[in-house]
Amino acid sequence: MSEYCVRAVHCDYRASDEEVYEALKRATAPLERAWQKLEAARRITVKFNQAWHPKELRYLEGRLQELVDFSVARALLRLLRERTKAEIVCCEIATMARRDPTLTTADTITLMGVLREYDVRFVDGNEPPHRIYQVPGGGHMFRQYLLPECVVETDAFVSVQKMKSHKFMGVTLCLKNLFGLAPMEPHGRSRSYFHHLVRLPYVLVDLGRIIQPTLNIIDALVGQSEMEWGGEGRILNALVAGDHVVATDACGTHLMGLDPLGDWPNQPFVRDRNALLLAHLAGFGSADLGQIDFQSEVQAPLEHFHTEETDPYSMVAAWRKSTCEQALYYRDHKDYFVERYAGQYILLQDNEVRWADTQSDLHLSRRELAGSARSSAMWFKFVDPEEAEGEHYEVYEQNLAALQQAGV
Repeated sequence: MSEYCVRAVHCDYRASDEEVYEALKRATAPLERAWQKLEAARRITVKFNQAWHPKELRYLEGRLQELVDFSVARALLRLLRERTKAEIVCCEIATMARRDPTLTTADTITLMGVLREYDVRFVDGNEPPHRIYQVPGGGHMFRQYLLPECVVETDAFVSVQKMKSHKFMGVTLCLKNLFGLAPMEPHGRSRSYFHHLVRLPYVLVDLGRIIQPTLNIIDALVGQSEMEWGGEGRILNALVAGDHVVATDACGTHLMGLDPLGDWPNQPFVRDRNALLLAHLAGFGSADLGQIDFQSEVQAPLEHFHTEETDPYSMVAAWRKSTCEQALYYRDHKDYFVERYAGQYILLQDNEVRWADTQSDLHLSRRELAGSARSSAMWFKFVDPEEAEGEHYEVYEQNLAALQQAGV
């Protein structure tokens, strides 16, 4: 019997709320391990893919195209209310409210009305209480991460995501959804610190290990190809549910017509490595469908998905190589940087500090900051004499060796 159970069911994108509920009930019913934990929980924390500018919401045939649809959110919360006695909280961090001073956090929480309908308490994850959590096993990219307490200090966690392509990660499903839980300034760090070439796929594996979602739901009523924001809409007519985040995403990736064991530089992983493959290789779940109890009422591919290639392979390869080189240069010359930049964030390019600040918000893209050296990556680092975050520099060694073996 497989350690991982995933189900995909047909659900017409024109379905009523009641029909969506019945489809999700059917998809989640076989997930006995997940329900045992959910039904025993005193608190359940839910993370929906939902925070966005209210004037920029995109719809396809009446369904939210880029975010979890209202009907799917209602169906999940109804199921949790019917089958558990837990307090349910929803944690989210609203990046749009930080960029637009006319917006409140609540303005950007697309599902706020649904949360109120089901008496779900909303928690702004960018506000304390936060805590530093160690990654079980020591971590893949960093040893520890700052996260909202309600995300980890909970009895069960549920990740709910739209089926979409992603320019940086190839696909954005339930594992990538967890990235939205890392606090930003002033308590944490800017998204760009972790959303970084080489780092990000390993960071996602770390977050998955810390948070360990009990239930994972992919809203595939409709979805989006090309990119995570502003891409091409797809009508998909499906819902996916699983009891392990990596196995669920592997099945979702398969239904998108993509290889869950694929890797850079092949589609859709044209920018960075495949986080699902890294998790699989590290023994955190499985991305091999042969190791998953996967049953589906729908056939792959649900539609055509691929990732927009914003830069040619040669440029991306050069960036990946120079990112690794700059990280290793910092490691080998740490004393020099600590003496001059302790307590600051720096961007290191061609062995020189091009930018430094006590705050991690760049306010400019690294493409602009790079100037004329377009093929030289800018590596982002907090200069800490204690190296408390515990960055694993061996990741850069391994990636650099692979690039050299590939002739980059």
